Amino acid sequence: MALPSNIDVLISAEQIQARVKALGQQLTRDYADQPLTLVGVLKGSFVFMADLMRCIALPLVVDFIAISSYEGKTSTGVVQITSDLSRPIEGQHVVVVEDIVDTGLTMRYLLENLATRKPASLKVCSLLEKPTRARVKSPIDYLGFTIGDDFVVGYGLDHDGHWRNLPFIGLVRD
Repeated sequence: MALPSNIDVLISAEQIQARVKALGQQLTRDYADQPLTLVGVLKGSFVFMADLMRCIALPLVVDFIAISSYEGKTSTGVVQITSDLSRPIEGQHVVVVEDIVDTGLTMRYLLENLATRKPASLKVCSLLEKPTRARVKSPIDYLGFTIGDDFVVGYGLDHDGHWRNLPFIGLVRD
């Protein structure tokens, strides 16, 4: 695939795969004797979650939830569930798998919503975090990479629906 001229590689495919493998191994250790449910936040987390779950050496239940709070590059600040889980999570050990946590507002909303469903435990695994954009502190128990306040695409992250298929995290130059 030809690299778009306005996108620079920020985190290589090799760096991502090494970190995903380490996160999978950590989750395997942490949940060694417990059933685990992964909840992917659509659409951005699906590539990360697919690779992550193959690195977890445990039986897994996998589900997805779709939420929206963005229009293009801008967070609206209004979070809504556009597609809910397909099964109950009560009594389950749940790890929410997210592509990126920036303002923290979406993750806070999601965690508050999922907590009302009475899981045995509720943790967060995010590929990326932008701490400089945080408006509320959101717990991230398993983190891939910390990045600056740049707009990124690739490995599931998009710009208006494009560039999710890049195998790396790319920095979009204006």
